[in-house]
Amino acid sequence: MDIRAIEWEEALPVRHEVLWPNKAVLFCKVDGDEIANHYGVYIEEKLVSVASVYIEDNMARLRKFATLVEFQGDGLGTTLITYIINVLKSVGIEYFWCDARTTAIGFYRKFNMVPQGAEFNKSGVLYVKMKVQLLQL
Repeated sequence: MDIRAIEWEEALPVRHEVLWPNKAVLFCKVDGDEIANHYGVYIEEKLVSVASVYIEDNMARLRKFATLVEFQGDGLGTTLITYIINVLKSVGIEYFWCDARTTAIGFYRKFNMVPQGAEFNKSGVLYVKMKVQLLQL
């Protein structure tokens, strides 16, 4: 397994296949992709997991985190998020948050992320905002 910085365009096929296979590929593009930080997990030179991080001031937002179905449950996503959190801490980011699909709340709890507010619906999928403080103020 190898974690690398990638370009946003490289993340699109994995995002599309995992998150929104019934939508157009460009539905998976996010405003700000051009300036965000994108990470990929490679297994034998195949991109199998992606995550994008959008930094604003002292906060970082995780968006479009996806692992190909055949590689889910192998710990790749946990390793990738742990890697990202360590990078964020090293550059002084205080908070890390995401809009988590409600089906993934348990996954994000592993990183001490806690729900913030009520569930909400985006494109027919239920989400909840989750957040963790990375650095003590």
